[in-house]
Formats: sequence, C-alpha cells, structure tokens
Amino acid sequence: MKRTTEQNILRMLIAIGIFAFYRLVRKPPVKDWLLIFFLKSYLASILDTLLVKKGYLKYPVSLFKTFDISVIFSYLIFPVCCVYFNQVTRNSGIISILLKSLLFSAPSAMAESWLERNTKLIKYKKNWTSIYSFSSIASTFLAVRFVMGGIRKLSNKVEN
Repeated sequence: MKRTTEQNILRMLIAIGIFAFYRLVRKPPVKDWLLIFFLKSYLASILDTLLVKKGYLKYPVSLFKTFDISVIFSYLIFPVCCVYFNQVTRNSGIISILLKSLLFSAPSAMAESWLERNTKLIKYKKNWTSIYSFSSIASTFLAVRFVMGGIRKLSNKVEN
C-alpha cells in the first residue's frame, strides 16, 4: 500500500511529538508537566470531538481510522505545545502569559490553516476559520495555565 503525503506528514508529526515530549518532561517538576500534558489532552479531545460532531471540522485522512478526531494533534502535538507554554510562563506575570499565549497560538493556527488549504488532514466546514482555531488554541492554553496555577497554589498551601 502506497503512503500518501498526508500519512507521511502524520508520521513525521508523531516522531517530532515523541521527541519533543521526551525532551520537555525531563525538566523538573516532571509531575507538573505530565499533569499539564494529560489535562491538555483531555480538554483537546473533548473540544475536538464536539467540533467534529457539530460539523465544524473534519479529518479526512488519519492513521487511526477508529477516531473521528485528530489523535496525533489532540493527544500529542497540542499537549506538548501546552507543556512548553507552561514551562515558558511558569514564573511570568499575567501580561506576559497573555502575550506568550498569542505567540504560541499564532503559529499553531497558521500551521493548521496551511494544512487545511494544502492537505486532506483537516477540512473546515460551516464557516469555521483559522481565527476560530486561533481563539480556541489560545483559550485552552490559558485555561490549562490557569488551572495549573490554581493547583500549584493549592499544593503549596497544603504543604505549608
């Protein structure tokens, strides 16, 4: 069976994601990074499933035929980006966190938009645009960062 360009892109993304995951979780505190990774995976899969079921997004080509969502994006690439975002903003103030969320979200939304226009990996439907993708990416980065900030404060309070 001949591999398509899309399948090769997905395989490349898996390799990059695994390498990046390995590099990112080697920094302490590992528990925080793993919690962020799994929290972001959970949130991304819920949102992706809702958007697919409502007909806003479609993933015509997938390595995992069982799922309607983009497993590689929701469970690997997006969570890895979120871990890195949290590492970069760990000691940042609110303005810096907001600015960095824009810096992290813009390339992700642009990459998704490029993939939508040039491949069969994702298709926008029902007037979905890259602006909506950008907004959802940024808001989930901020939501996970906010939750982790609360978890850290609660953890420090319990320890003291």
